[in-house]
Amino acid sequence: MMLPRQMPEETTAAHLLFAVRHEGLELSVLERLTHAVDDQEIVPTVEGASGVYARRLWFIWEWLTGRELPVPDLGKVTYAPLLDPNAWVPLPDGQKSSRHKIIDNLPGTRAFCPLVRRSAAVDEILGQDLAARARRIVGDVPADLISRAAAFMLLNDSRSSFAIEGERPGPGRATRWARAIAEAGARDISIAELERLQQIVIGDTRFVGMGLRRKGGFIGRHERDTQAPLPVHISARHQDLRELMTGLQAFERRALEGRLDPIVAAAMLAFGFVYIHPFEDGNGRLHRYLIHHILARAGFNPPGIVFPVSAVIQRRIEDYAKVLESISAPRLELVDWKPTKDGNVEVLNETAHLHRFFDMTKHAEFLAACVRETIEVDLPEEIEFLKSFDRFKAGVEEIIDMPGPVLDLLLKFLSQNGGQLSKRAREKEFKALTEQEIEAIELLYDLSWPKAA
Repeated sequence: MMLPRQMPEETTAAHLLFAVRHEGLELSVLERLTHAVDDQEIVPTVEGASGVYARRLWFIWEWLTGRELPVPDLGKVTYAPLLDPNAWVPLPDGQKSSRHKIIDNLPGTRAFCPLVRRSAAVDEILGQDLAARARRIVGDVPADLISRAAAFMLLNDSRSSFAIEGERPGPGRATRWARAIAEAGARDISIAELERLQQIVIGDTRFVGMGLRRKGGFIGRHERDTQAPLPVHISARHQDLRELMTGLQAFERRALEGRLDPIVAAAMLAFGFVYIHPFEDGNGRLHRYLIHHILARAGFNPPGIVFPVSAVIQRRIEDYAKVLESISAPRLELVDWKPTKDGNVEVLNETAHLHRFFDMTKHAEFLAACVRETIEVDLPEEIEFLKSFDRFKAGVEEIIDMPGPVLDLLLKFLSQNGGQLSKRAREKEFKALTEQEIEAIELLYDLSWPKAA
Protein backbone atom coordinates (compact mmCIF):
# COMPACT_ATOMS: atom_id res chain seq x y z
CA MET A 1 0.00 0.00 0.00
CA MET A 2 1.35 3.41 -0.95
CA LEU A 3 1.93 5.97 1.79
CA PRO A 4 0.64 9.55 1.26
CA ARG A 5 4.23 10.89 1.21
CA GLN A 6 5.00 8.56 -1.69
CA MET A 7 2.25 9.98 -3.87
CA PRO A 8 3.36 12.36 -6.65
CA GLU A 9 2.47 16.02 -6.76
CA GLU A 10 -0.71 16.89 -8.62
CA THR A 11 1.04 17.90 -11.83
CA THR A 12 1.13 16.07 -15.15
CA ALA A 13 4.93 15.95 -15.17
CA ALA A 14 5.09 14.59 -11.62
CA HIS A 15 2.64 11.81 -12.49
CA LEU A 16 4.60 11.00 -15.64
CA LEU A 17 7.82 10.78 -13.67
CA PHE A 18 6.07 8.56 -11.11
CA ALA A 19 4.84 6.29 -13.93
CA VAL A 20 8.30 6.01 -15.51
CA ARG A 21 9.78 5.16 -12.10
CA HIS A 22 7.22 2.56 -11.06
CA GLU A 23 5.56 1.31 -14.25
CA GLY A 24 8.34 1.45 -16.82
CA LEU A 25 8.03 2.87 -20.32
CA GLU A 26 4.50 2.33 -21.61
CA LEU A 27 5.27 3.81 -25.00
CA SER A 28 1.74 3.71 -26.42
CA VAL A 29 0.33 5.63 -23.44
CA LEU A 30 3.21 8.09 -23.38
CA GLU A 31 2.85 8.71 -27.11
CA ARG A 32 -0.81 9.65 -26.66
CA LEU A 33 0.09 11.98 -23.80
CA THR A 34 2.54 13.90 -25.99
CA HIS A 35 -0.49 15.05 -28.00
CA ALA A 36 -2.40 16.19 -24.92
CA VAL A 37 0.33 17.70 -22.74
CA ASP A 38 2.22 20.87 -23.60
CA ASP A 39 6.00 20.54 -23.76
CA GLN A 40 6.34 23.38 -21.25
CA GLU A 41 4.69 21.25 -18.57
CA ILE A 42 7.59 18.80 -18.75
CA VAL A 43 10.43 21.32 -18.67
CA PRO A 44 10.59 22.07 -14.91
CA THR A 45 10.78 18.35 -14.08
CA VAL A 46 13.63 17.50 -16.43
CA GLU A 47 15.66 20.72 -16.60
CA GLY A 48 18.98 20.16 -14.88
CA ALA A 49 17.75 16.88 -13.37
CA SER A 50 20.46 14.23 -13.09
CA GLY A 51 18.21 11.47 -11.71
CA VAL A 52 17.88 8.50 -14.05
CA TYR A 53 14.06 8.55 -14.17
CA ALA A 54 13.90 12.24 -15.06
CA ARG A 55 16.48 11.65 -17.79
CA ARG A 56 14.50 8.73 -19.13
CA LEU A 57 11.33 10.83 -19.24
CA TRP A 58 13.23 13.66 -20.94
CA PHE A 59 14.76 11.39 -23.57
CA ILE A 60 11.56 9.51 -24.34
CA TRP A 61 9.53 12.72 -24.61
CA GLU A 62 11.89 14.12 -27.23
CA TRP A 63 12.17 10.70 -28.92
CA LEU A 64 8.39 10.39 -29.28
CA THR A 65 7.73 13.96 -30.39
CA GLY A 66 10.83 14.63 -32.48
CA ARG A 67 11.01 18.02 -30.71
CA GLU A 68 13.73 19.29 -28.41
CA LEU A 69 12.53 20.75 -25.14
CA PRO A 70 13.97 24.18 -24.28
CA VAL A 71 16.41 22.51 -21.89
CA PRO A 72 20.25 22.64 -22.11
CA ASP A 73 22.25 19.46 -22.57
CA LEU A 74 23.16 17.70 -19.35
CA GLY A 75 26.66 18.09 -17.93
CA LYS A 76 28.98 15.44 -16.53
CA VAL A 77 26.72 12.61 -15.42
CA THR A 78 27.25 8.86 -15.71
CA TYR A 79 25.35 7.34 -18.63
CA ALA A 80 22.33 5.20 -17.74
CA PRO A 81 20.36 2.77 -19.97
CA LEU A 82 16.94 3.87 -21.14
CA LEU A 83 15.52 0.37 -20.71
CA ASP A 84 16.48 -1.29 -17.44
CA PRO A 85 17.98 -4.63 -18.58
CA ASN A 86 16.63 -6.25 -15.41
CA ALA A 87 13.07 -5.38 -16.46
CA TRP A 88 13.20 -5.43 -20.28
CA VAL A 89 15.04 -7.12 -23.15
CA PRO A 90 17.02 -4.23 -24.65
CA LEU A 91 19.57 -3.89 -27.42
CA PRO A 92 22.91 -5.09 -26.04
CA ASP A 93 24.58 -2.41 -28.17
CA GLY A 94 22.71 0.85 -27.54
CA GLN A 95 23.57 4.34 -28.72
CA LYS A 96 24.72 7.07 -26.35
CA SER A 97 22.81 10.35 -26.23
CA SER A 98 25.23 12.93 -24.86
CA ARG A 99 22.35 15.40 -24.45
CA HIS A 100 20.50 13.25 -21.90
CA LYS A 101 23.39 11.01 -20.75
CA ILE A 102 21.16 8.10 -21.70
CA ILE A 103 22.03 4.93 -23.61
CA ASP A 104 19.26 4.43 -26.12
CA ASN A 105 18.85 0.64 -26.03
CA LEU A 106 15.32 0.57 -27.44
CA PRO A 107 14.99 -2.24 -30.01
CA GLY A 108 13.29 -0.02 -32.61
CA THR A 109 12.59 3.54 -33.68
CA ARG A 110 9.55 5.68 -32.93
CA ALA A 111 8.02 4.37 -36.16
CA PHE A 112 7.91 0.81 -34.73
CA CYS A 113 9.15 -0.23 -31.32
CA PRO A 114 7.48 -3.11 -29.46
CA LEU A 115 9.01 -4.22 -26.16
CA VAL A 116 9.59 -7.53 -24.38
CA ARG A 117 9.59 -7.70 -20.58
CA ARG A 118 11.87 -9.93 -18.57
CA SER A 119 10.11 -13.07 -17.34
CA ALA A 120 11.22 -16.51 -16.22
CA ALA A 121 10.43 -17.87 -19.69
CA VAL A 122 12.25 -15.02 -21.45
CA ASP A 123 15.31 -15.44 -19.22
CA GLU A 124 15.30 -19.13 -20.10
CA ILE A 125 15.28 -18.22 -23.82
CA LEU A 126 18.23 -15.91 -23.45
CA GLY A 127 20.24 -18.44 -21.46
CA GLN A 128 19.80 -21.51 -23.62
CA ASP A 129 21.79 -20.69 -26.76
CA LEU A 130 19.47 -22.73 -28.95
CA ALA A 131 21.56 -21.91 -32.02
CA ALA A 132 24.57 -23.68 -30.51
CA ARG A 133 22.39 -26.65 -29.60
CA ALA A 134 21.23 -26.96 -33.21
CA ARG A 135 24.82 -26.84 -34.46
CA ARG A 136 25.79 -29.63 -32.06
CA ILE A 137 22.93 -31.82 -33.31
CA VAL A 138 23.99 -31.55 -36.95
CA GLY A 139 27.72 -31.45 -36.24
CA ASP A 140 28.41 -35.20 -36.55
CA VAL A 141 25.78 -35.95 -39.21
CA PRO A 142 26.95 -36.52 -42.82
CA ALA A 143 26.32 -33.56 -45.09
CA ASP A 144 24.13 -35.51 -47.52
CA LEU A 145 21.86 -36.61 -44.67
CA ILE A 146 21.55 -33.04 -43.39
CA SER A 147 20.73 -31.89 -46.91
CA ARG A 148 17.91 -34.44 -47.20
CA ALA A 149 16.58 -33.60 -43.73
CA ALA A 150 16.65 -29.90 -44.61
CA ALA A 151 14.71 -30.49 -47.83
CA PHE A 152 11.96 -32.37 -46.01
CA MET A 153 11.67 -29.83 -43.19
CA LEU A 154 11.56 -26.98 -45.70
CA LEU A 155 8.66 -28.46 -47.65
CA ASN A 156 6.94 -29.43 -44.40
CA ASP A 157 7.15 -25.83 -43.20
CA SER A 158 5.67 -24.58 -46.49
CA ARG A 159 2.75 -27.00 -46.38
CA SER A 160 2.10 -26.30 -42.70
CA SER A 161 2.05 -22.55 -43.29
CA PHE A 162 -0.72 -22.99 -45.86
CA ALA A 163 -2.55 -25.43 -43.58
CA ILE A 164 -2.64 -22.87 -40.75
CA GLU A 165 -4.58 -20.62 -43.14
CA GLY A 166 -6.96 -23.48 -44.00
CA GLU A 167 -5.48 -23.99 -47.48
CA ARG A 168 -4.30 -27.15 -49.21
CA PRO A 169 -1.99 -26.01 -52.01
CA GLY A 170 -0.98 -28.23 -54.88
CA PRO A 171 2.57 -29.61 -54.87
CA GLY A 172 3.80 -26.94 -57.30
CA ARG A 173 2.59 -24.04 -55.19
CA ALA A 174 3.93 -25.54 -51.95
CA THR A 175 7.29 -26.18 -53.59
CA ARG A 176 7.52 -22.62 -54.94
CA TRP A 177 6.85 -21.22 -51.48
CA ALA A 178 9.38 -23.63 -49.97
CA ARG A 179 12.00 -22.27 -52.39
CA ALA A 180 11.14 -18.74 -51.27
CA ILE A 181 11.53 -19.74 -47.60
CA ALA A 182 14.90 -21.32 -48.41
CA GLU A 183 16.08 -17.89 -49.60
CA ALA A 184 14.87 -16.10 -46.44
CA GLY A 185 17.44 -13.57 -45.29
CA ALA A 186 19.03 -13.19 -48.72
CA ARG A 187 17.32 -9.85 -49.47
CA ASP A 188 16.53 -6.79 -47.40
CA ILE A 189 12.93 -6.54 -46.23
CA SER A 190 11.15 -3.78 -48.13
CA ILE A 191 7.66 -3.12 -49.39
CA ALA A 192 8.74 -4.20 -52.88
CA GLU A 193 10.26 -7.44 -51.55
CA LEU A 194 7.16 -8.28 -49.54
CA GLU A 195 4.99 -7.59 -52.58
CA ARG A 196 7.21 -9.98 -54.58
CA LEU A 197 6.73 -12.64 -51.93
CA GLN A 198 2.99 -12.02 -51.88
CA GLN A 199 2.86 -12.82 -55.59
CA ILE A 200 4.54 -16.18 -54.90
CA VAL A 201 2.35 -17.11 -51.96
CA ILE A 202 -0.99 -16.14 -53.56
CA GLY A 203 -0.46 -17.76 -56.93
CA ASP A 204 -3.73 -16.90 -58.67
CA THR A 205 -4.10 -13.15 -58.14
CA ARG A 206 -7.23 -12.54 -60.22
CA PHE A 207 -9.52 -12.05 -57.22
CA VAL A 208 -7.07 -10.40 -54.82
CA GLY A 209 -6.05 -6.76 -54.70
CA MET A 210 -2.27 -7.10 -54.67
CA GLY A 211 0.20 -4.86 -52.87
CA LEU A 212 -0.50 -2.62 -49.90
CA ARG A 213 -4.18 -2.35 -49.03
CA ARG A 214 -6.03 0.66 -50.35
CA LYS A 215 -8.95 0.18 -47.98
CA GLY A 216 -9.68 -1.10 -44.48
CA GLY A 217 -9.02 -4.63 -43.31
CA PHE A 218 -10.07 -6.97 -40.55
CA ILE A 219 -9.95 -10.59 -39.43
CA GLY A 220 -13.21 -12.21 -38.47
CA ARG A 221 -16.39 -13.19 -40.21
CA HIS A 222 -19.60 -11.67 -41.53
CA GLU A 223 -23.07 -11.78 -40.04
CA ARG A 224 -24.98 -14.38 -42.04
CA ASP A 225 -28.03 -12.34 -43.02
CA THR A 226 -26.69 -8.78 -43.32
CA GLN A 227 -23.07 -9.58 -44.18
CA ALA A 228 -22.04 -6.98 -41.60
CA PRO A 229 -18.43 -7.46 -40.45
CA LEU A 230 -17.83 -9.19 -37.10
CA PRO A 231 -14.13 -8.50 -36.51
CA VAL A 232 -11.87 -10.15 -33.95
CA HIS A 233 -8.97 -8.01 -35.16
CA ILE A 234 -8.95 -4.72 -37.06
CA SER A 235 -5.89 -4.06 -39.17
CA ALA A 236 -3.94 -0.82 -39.40
CA ARG A 237 -5.58 1.96 -41.41
CA HIS A 238 -4.51 1.84 -45.02
CA GLN A 239 -3.44 5.50 -44.76
CA ASP A 240 -0.78 4.47 -42.19
CA LEU A 241 0.59 1.40 -43.96
CA ARG A 242 3.54 2.90 -45.80
CA GLU A 243 4.87 4.64 -42.69
CA LEU A 244 4.38 1.54 -40.53
CA MET A 245 6.11 -0.69 -43.07
CA THR A 246 9.01 1.75 -43.21
CA GLY A 247 9.15 1.38 -39.43
CA LEU A 248 9.43 -2.40 -39.78
CA GLN A 249 12.36 -1.95 -42.17
CA ALA A 250 14.12 0.37 -39.72
CA PHE A 251 13.46 -2.06 -36.88
CA GLU A 252 15.08 -4.92 -38.78
CA ARG A 253 18.28 -2.94 -39.34
CA ARG A 254 18.45 -1.61 -35.79
CA ALA A 255 17.69 -4.95 -34.12
CA LEU A 256 20.27 -6.88 -36.14
CA GLU A 257 22.99 -4.24 -35.92
CA GLY A 258 22.37 -3.88 -32.17
CA ARG A 259 22.56 -7.67 -31.65
CA LEU A 260 19.07 -8.12 -30.24
CA ASP A 261 18.40 -11.78 -29.44
CA PRO A 262 17.33 -13.36 -32.79
CA ILE A 263 14.21 -15.06 -31.41
CA VAL A 264 13.06 -11.89 -29.67
CA ALA A 265 13.75 -9.87 -32.84
CA ALA A 266 11.91 -12.41 -35.02
CA ALA A 267 8.87 -12.35 -32.71
CA MET A 268 8.76 -8.54 -32.74
CA LEU A 269 9.07 -8.19 -36.52
CA ALA A 270 6.85 -11.09 -37.55
CA PHE A 271 3.99 -10.50 -35.11
CA GLY A 272 4.23 -6.75 -35.65
CA PHE A 273 3.73 -7.38 -39.36
CA VAL A 274 0.72 -9.65 -38.93
CA TYR A 275 -1.04 -7.16 -36.62
CA ILE A 276 -0.50 -4.41 -39.20
CA HIS A 277 -1.89 -6.80 -41.85
CA PRO A 278 -0.75 -4.69 -44.80
CA PHE A 279 -2.12 -6.90 -47.60
CA GLU A 280 -5.56 -8.18 -48.51
CA ASP A 281 -4.28 -11.77 -48.51
CA GLY A 282 -1.08 -13.64 -47.73
CA ASN A 283 -0.32 -11.88 -44.44
CA GLY A 284 -0.19 -15.03 -42.30
CA ARG A 285 2.30 -16.86 -44.50
CA LEU A 286 4.44 -13.76 -44.90
CA HIS A 287 4.36 -13.27 -41.13
CA ARG A 288 5.84 -16.75 -40.65
CA TYR A 289 8.32 -16.13 -43.48
CA LEU A 290 9.63 -13.14 -41.52
CA ILE A 291 10.50 -15.46 -38.63
CA HIS A 292 12.78 -17.40 -41.00
CA HIS A 293 14.12 -14.15 -42.41
CA ILE A 294 15.34 -12.78 -39.09
CA LEU A 295 16.73 -16.11 -37.88
CA ALA A 296 18.66 -16.47 -41.14
CA ARG A 297 19.90 -12.87 -41.11
CA ALA A 298 21.13 -13.29 -37.54
CA GLY A 299 23.03 -16.49 -38.42
CA PHE A 300 20.87 -18.48 -36.01
CA ASN A 301 20.32 -21.52 -38.27
CA PRO A 302 23.01 -24.05 -39.14
CA PRO A 303 23.97 -23.65 -42.83
CA GLY A 304 21.28 -25.03 -45.13
CA ILE A 305 18.76 -25.66 -42.34
CA VAL A 306 15.36 -23.98 -42.09
CA PHE A 307 13.60 -24.92 -38.87
CA PRO A 308 9.98 -25.99 -39.58
CA VAL A 309 8.48 -23.39 -37.25
CA SER A 310 5.13 -23.43 -39.07
CA ALA A 311 4.81 -27.18 -38.46
CA VAL A 312 5.21 -26.62 -34.72
CA ILE A 313 2.80 -23.66 -34.80
CA GLN A 314 0.26 -25.92 -36.49
CA ARG A 315 0.66 -28.46 -33.69
CA ARG A 316 0.25 -25.63 -31.15
CA ILE A 317 -2.51 -23.84 -33.02
CA GLU A 318 -4.63 -23.10 -29.93
CA ASP A 319 -1.68 -21.50 -28.14
CA TYR A 320 -0.91 -19.55 -31.32
CA ALA A 321 -4.46 -18.19 -31.42
CA LYS A 322 -4.25 -17.15 -27.75
CA VAL A 323 -1.00 -15.29 -28.36
CA LEU A 324 -2.52 -13.39 -31.28
CA GLU A 325 -5.64 -12.60 -29.24
CA SER A 326 -3.55 -11.24 -26.37
CA ILE A 327 -3.10 -8.07 -28.46
CA SER A 328 -6.05 -8.19 -30.84
CA ALA A 329 -8.81 -8.56 -28.23
CA PRO A 330 -7.93 -5.63 -25.95
CA ARG A 331 -6.93 -3.48 -28.91
CA LEU A 332 -10.36 -3.96 -30.50
CA GLU A 333 -11.88 -1.92 -27.67
CA LEU A 334 -9.63 1.02 -28.60
CA VAL A 335 -10.61 1.13 -32.27
CA ASP A 336 -13.59 3.24 -33.33
CA TRP A 337 -14.96 1.83 -36.57
CA LYS A 338 -18.04 1.49 -38.74
CA PRO A 339 -19.05 -1.09 -41.37
CA THR A 340 -18.82 -0.21 -45.05
CA LYS A 341 -21.30 -1.08 -47.76
CA ASP A 342 -19.01 -3.78 -49.15
CA GLY A 343 -18.78 -5.62 -45.82
CA ASN A 344 -15.45 -4.12 -44.80
CA VAL A 345 -14.59 -1.78 -41.93
CA GLU A 346 -13.63 1.89 -41.83
CA VAL A 347 -11.51 3.00 -38.88
CA LEU A 348 -12.60 6.39 -37.57
CA ASN A 349 -9.87 7.19 -35.04
CA GLU A 350 -6.07 7.34 -34.98
CA THR A 351 -4.67 3.84 -34.43
CA ALA A 352 -1.09 3.93 -35.76
CA HIS A 353 0.32 4.14 -32.22
CA LEU A 354 -1.38 0.83 -31.39
CA HIS A 355 0.66 -0.83 -34.14
CA ARG A 356 3.94 0.86 -33.19
CA PHE A 357 4.13 0.24 -29.46
CA PHE A 358 2.95 -2.84 -27.59
CA ASP A 359 4.13 -5.62 -25.29
CA MET A 360 5.39 -8.71 -27.12
CA THR A 361 6.54 -10.78 -24.15
CA LYS A 362 4.03 -13.58 -24.80
CA HIS A 363 4.98 -13.63 -28.46
CA ALA A 364 8.68 -14.04 -27.72
CA GLU A 365 7.96 -16.80 -25.21
CA PHE A 366 5.73 -18.63 -27.70
CA LEU A 367 8.16 -18.37 -30.59
CA ALA A 368 11.06 -19.53 -28.43
CA ALA A 369 9.08 -22.62 -27.43
CA CYS A 370 8.35 -23.34 -31.11
CA VAL A 371 11.96 -22.90 -32.20
CA ARG A 372 13.18 -25.06 -29.32
CA GLU A 373 10.75 -27.81 -30.36
CA THR A 374 12.04 -27.75 -33.94
CA ILE A 375 15.60 -28.12 -32.61
CA GLU A 376 14.94 -30.72 -29.91
CA VAL A 377 12.20 -32.75 -31.66
CA ASP A 378 11.73 -32.13 -35.40
CA LEU A 379 15.38 -31.93 -36.42
CA PRO A 380 16.59 -35.03 -34.48
CA GLU A 381 13.52 -37.04 -35.49
CA GLU A 382 14.02 -36.30 -39.18
CA ILE A 383 17.71 -37.20 -38.98
CA GLU A 384 16.89 -40.47 -37.19
CA PHE A 385 14.16 -41.26 -39.71
CA LEU A 386 16.57 -40.85 -42.59
CA LYS A 387 19.16 -43.04 -40.89
CA SER A 388 16.50 -45.72 -40.37
CA PHE A 389 15.29 -45.33 -43.94
CA ASP A 390 18.81 -45.81 -45.28
CA ARG A 391 19.23 -48.98 -43.18
CA PHE A 392 15.89 -50.29 -44.40
CA LYS A 393 16.63 -49.47 -48.03
CA ALA A 394 20.04 -51.16 -47.92
CA GLY A 395 18.48 -54.25 -46.33
CA VAL A 396 15.68 -54.47 -48.89
CA GLU A 397 18.20 -54.18 -51.72
CA GLU A 398 19.91 -57.32 -50.38
CA ILE A 399 16.58 -59.16 -50.55
CA ILE A 400 15.16 -57.92 -53.85
CA ASP A 401 15.71 -55.25 -56.50
CA MET A 402 12.98 -52.64 -56.07
CA PRO A 403 12.60 -49.19 -57.75
CA GLY A 404 12.58 -46.17 -55.46
CA PRO A 405 8.85 -45.33 -55.82
CA VAL A 406 7.89 -48.94 -55.10
CA LEU A 407 10.15 -48.97 -52.05
CA ASP A 408 8.49 -45.77 -50.83
CA LEU A 409 5.05 -47.40 -51.25
CA LEU A 410 6.23 -50.50 -49.37
CA LEU A 411 7.45 -48.36 -46.49
CA LYS A 412 4.17 -46.44 -46.44
CA PHE A 413 2.14 -49.65 -46.12
CA LEU A 414 4.39 -50.99 -43.37
CA SER A 415 4.30 -47.77 -41.36
CA GLN A 416 0.50 -47.57 -41.64
CA ASN A 417 0.06 -51.13 -40.39
CA GLY A 418 2.49 -51.31 -37.49
CA GLY A 419 5.31 -52.90 -39.48
CA GLN A 420 3.15 -55.63 -41.06
CA LEU A 421 2.20 -55.84 -44.71
CA SER A 422 -1.59 -55.95 -44.90
CA LYS A 423 -3.53 -58.74 -46.61
CA ARG A 424 -4.62 -56.27 -49.29
CA ALA A 425 -1.04 -55.21 -50.04
CA ARG A 426 0.12 -58.83 -50.15
CA GLU A 427 -2.59 -59.68 -52.67
CA LYS A 428 -2.34 -56.58 -54.83
CA GLU A 429 0.61 -54.15 -54.89
CA PHE A 430 3.15 -56.69 -53.56
CA LYS A 431 1.74 -60.01 -54.70
CA ALA A 432 5.07 -60.71 -56.47
CA LEU A 433 6.84 -61.05 -53.11
CA THR A 434 7.22 -64.52 -51.60
CA GLU A 435 6.20 -65.26 -48.03
CA GLN A 436 9.86 -65.59 -47.05
CA GLU A 437 10.67 -62.21 -48.59
CA ILE A 438 7.75 -60.56 -46.77
CA GLU A 439 8.88 -62.03 -43.44
CA ALA A 440 12.42 -60.81 -44.03
CA ILE A 441 11.22 -57.30 -44.98
CA GLU A 442 8.94 -57.08 -41.92
CA LEU A 443 11.82 -58.13 -39.66
CA LEU A 444 14.04 -55.57 -41.35
CA TYR A 445 11.44 -52.85 -40.72
CA ASP A 446 11.25 -53.90 -37.08
CA LEU A 447 15.03 -53.60 -36.75
CA SER A 448 15.17 -50.27 -38.59
CA TRP A 449 12.29 -48.67 -36.64
CA PRO A 450 12.15 -50.58 -33.33
CA LYS A 451 9.68 -48.07 -31.82
CA ALA A 452 7.21 -48.75 -34.62
CA ALA A 453 7.09 -52.48 -33.94
